[in-house]
Amino acid sequence: MNTTLLLVQALNGLQFGILLFLIAAGLTLVFGVMDFINLAHGVQYMVGAYLGATLAAWTGSFWLGLLLTLPATLAFGLLLEFLVFRHFYDRDHLSQVLATFGVILFLNEGMRVLFGTAPMQMPMPAALSGGIAIMDGLLYPTYRIAILAVGLATAALLWFLVERTRAGMLVRAGASNAPMVSALGVDIRRLFMLVFGFGAMLAGFAGALAAPILSVEPGMGDTPLILAFVVIVIGGIGSIRGAFLAALLVGLVETLGRGLMPDLMRLFLDPSAARQTGAALASMLVYIVMAAILAFRPAGLFPARR
Repeated sequence: MNTTLLLVQALNGLQFGILLFLIAAGLTLVFGVMDFINLAHGVQYMVGAYLGATLAAWTGSFWLGLLLTLPATLAFGLLLEFLVFRHFYDRDHLSQVLATFGVILFLNEGMRVLFGTAPMQMPMPAALSGGIAIMDGLLYPTYRIAILAVGLATAALLWFLVERTRAGMLVRAGASNAPMVSALGVDIRRLFMLVFGFGAMLAGFAGALAAPILSVEPGMGDTPLILAFVVIVIGGIGSIRGAFLAALLVGLVETLGRGLMPDLMRLFLDPSAARQTGAALASMLVYIVMAAILAFRPAGLFPARR
């Protein structure tokens, strides 16, 4: 692999990591604050992609479609919380897993019924359809750089909201001791509802951002969900800073691993065996890294303060 291709893969890894952060940030807040295991978080990413593509087609504008996706995914998340999830807050984790897995099956089939099985595509805005010269002979897509910029801005805003505002103080206090916060007069159920809706909006926003570069199809949230759980385990449950750094790490390991492992295996194996072995090792690499980190930091790299 030459330097140019390595740089492209690294940028792709960072961009993928930013999308993972937008998914994992909501997931780590829900898990950390509410102690609620939400396997359906991935389908909220999928719903955001479908809503973004549909609203962009209806309005004829990518920007308006993306803007409308935010309140739409927020409303959808609040609806799910009201209809399903709030009834399982006080139940054990097994009940939560079964209920949210049922939501995955229901929504995946619902998308098939509403939109069919053929993949959809959200049109890329003309202003971001070109490329930017990173180095001589290398044009990197402008839209992918825009995803990096938007993700970094969102991460900074989220950190400010959680660490520097009264609402963030209540979220952190609820994560530490929900009964005490409730005893002080805070409506903890309402706080949980808002946290859940905000997390759903972040996941939907990630789906809408990814729609122009990925196929929008039923089940598209399954793989990001698994990696998002890896992110929050590595970063530390309930930690926004940990989720951000772990998402970038996972994105880089996942992308560079798939690009580099077959080439590395060629040093030891013939090309055919190297390709197969490299692909197998690349799919395991993220989980190997997670196991290695947890061996030394069982609570994750940056566990939330309690």
